[in-house]
Amino acid sequence: MPAVIDHTVQARLVTVPSVTREIPVALRYDRHDPFAVRIVFPPDVSLDGHEVTWVFSRELLEDGLHSAVGHGDVHIRPDGTERTVVELRAPEGVAVIEFGTGGLRRFLRGTYELVPGGTEHLELDLDNRLTALLRGV
Repeated sequence: MPAVIDHTVQARLVTVPSVTREIPVALRYDRHDPFAVRIVFPPDVSLDGHEVTWVFSRELLEDGLHSAVGHGDVHIRPDGTERTVVELRAPEGVAVIEFGTGGLRRFLRGTYELVPGGTEHLELDLDNRLTALLRGV
């Protein structure tokens, strides 16, 4: 079974009210970081021309499909039944991205097949991580 799920979807980047740009966005899940999901943006949409990755909880994405949720720099809310809006807040400004809810659901389904909800802690190798952290102390 794979350790990483990469799922590319088309999303719409809202640059100003009513103006959107279609962009390919990678949704990524790694069983070695089982509580997190990643949204990876291509270099051509970033301010510095480099790929940009945002990391937040899988649970936040799941909850955002049903109701408005937000923690810190990431806010997610449904927009009707077929679209989900993700707002990413940074010092440079706010990025608003619209996703097809179906694509997000398929991605999440794959993550839960890889690591079922409630079993994430079994994927963590805390002993080795703690040893690495304390090495040389």
